[in-house]
Amino acid sequence: MYFTTYEFIQNELKKRNAPNDVSLLGALFAGGISGMSYWVIGMPPDVLKSRLQSAPEGTYTHGIRSVFKDLMAKEGVTALYYGVTAVMLRAFPANAACFFGIECANKLMDRYERSH
Repeated sequence: MYFTTYEFIQNELKKRNAPNDVSLLGALFAGGISGMSYWVIGMPPDVLKSRLQSAPEGTYTHGIRSVFKDLMAKEGVTALYYGVTAVMLRAFPANAACFFGIECANKLMDRYERSH
């Protein structure tokens, strides 16, 4: 989901602008949205993992399946997204910066390669 979303957004931006140019502003936007889209999918497994890790030993005898069953019975499906607001607020800038750095490094390497 992470890289697929990034590439999709970049390709859409290229269609609207120069086809061979990836703008750094586009990288920021695409990176931020790709990070957020990842967490839409990645949040439930992360919540289950965190519950399993923080539970006293022996609480969940069948591992992640027991965590899921207990969570659904006691708290419902929305519990899979506890903390999503904080995660999303962090996801956009963190992933925007990550892809911005990657695109900057790619541009520098391209320049270096052309000069040698």
